[in-house]
Amino acid sequence: MQTPAWVRGALAAAGLGGKGRPDGTGGPPRAKIVVLATAVVAVLVVGGVAAGTLGTARAGQTSATGAGASHRPPAAPAVPLRVLAVAQGGAVHGTDGAAPIRVDLSAPLSAGSPRPVLHPAVPGSWRSAGSTLTFTPAIPFQPGTRIRVRFPAGPDSLRSAAGGVLDQAQTYRLHTRDWSTLRLKQVLAQLGYLPLKWKPSSPTAPQADSMATELAAVYQPPAGHFAWRKGYPSILATFWGGQSSLIMNGAIRAFQSNHGLLMTGVMTTPLWHDLLRAAARGEDNPDGYTYALASKASPETLTVWHDGHVVMHTLANTGIPAAPTADGTSPVYLRYRNQIMRGTNPDGTKYADPVSWVAYFSAGEAVHYFPRGSYGFPQSLGCVELPYTQAEQVWPYLTYGTLVTVR
Repeated sequence: MQTPAWVRGALAAAGLGGKGRPDGTGGPPRAKIVVLATAVVAVLVVGGVAAGTLGTARAGQTSATGAGASHRPPAAPAVPLRVLAVAQGGAVHGTDGAAPIRVDLSAPLSAGSPRPVLHPAVPGSWRSAGSTLTFTPAIPFQPGTRIRVRFPAGPDSLRSAAGGVLDQAQTYRLHTRDWSTLRLKQVLAQLGYLPLKWKPSSPTAPQADSMATELAAVYQPPAGHFAWRKGYPSILATFWGGQSSLIMNGAIRAFQSNHGLLMTGVMTTPLWHDLLRAAARGEDNPDGYTYALASKASPETLTVWHDGHVVMHTLANTGIPAAPTADGTSPVYLRYRNQIMRGTNPDGTKYADPVSWVAYFSAGEAVHYFPRGSYGFPQSLGCVELPYTQAEQVWPYLTYGTLVTVR
């Protein structure tokens, strides 16, 4: 191999370029040869590395020392996404089930990010704006519902615009407030199950036109006022109160009867659904509102009011001292066109009497026809007895849930 020119120059500079010594004895001194050899080897090694590096750079690979080389630091990992808060209408407990659910995040979401999972699921839409995600229900969540807002991890995780995802799955819980007693009264009054009318204060108040509207009104009952229907006796107002009042109990029983439901007088979630559907459809009480009052004053009488008018005032019989008719007010719960009424007389003997136009209102006590020579004083064993014609005429009004007072 031919010695490179730069190596020959180095030898000459060291006085070692000739074939012999300057003194003519031939060859360089040993010490200089060793030093020079070491230097040449170092230079050759460095030069080879440099040459190899340059050759690599020419081949197009990145080099810190090559011409046109660039340095790219490794990309920083995306900042994990965090859920900061979840609320419905600004609350977590006792929420308005018709209000939007708001999710506050630590960063804006990417356009194609998955959405949280709601349970129970209701129709609605998600909307993302900045670092806020909002779900607006098309149909409100039911009152008393425990809502779970679940944020999955993995491929279904929410994803920020910067590529960050949730570190782990998370679940947030919301609890809607319970059914509104005020709205229950409003709906029963609107449908004619109460002796009161209800009118909204504003013409823009929610109307009974859809299930969604009715559910929303349960959370935010519209302002309005109740007014007693004219024509009923003042005693009826003493039975008005909360959801458990006698008037409300009778009205609920009447609604249950008209819709083929078990009569309990107690509101349940399924019963609320039936009531709101009836309100959305405008299904008024087909029987109207009736109230009956049996008076033990002499002569004993029965008076019946229907839709604010007296439809019957007749002589009647109540129980004898040995089996008196109990004072109080109760709703009609059982009705028969005809019946064999069985029981025990005060002397211990048994009876089985045919009766007609029967409306039970308290335990074994009923308004019904029973043949007597006269009426207007205690003769029965606890029931309110009527002449046949009057019993037949009044029976259609004594529908299920009708309040009957004895005093």
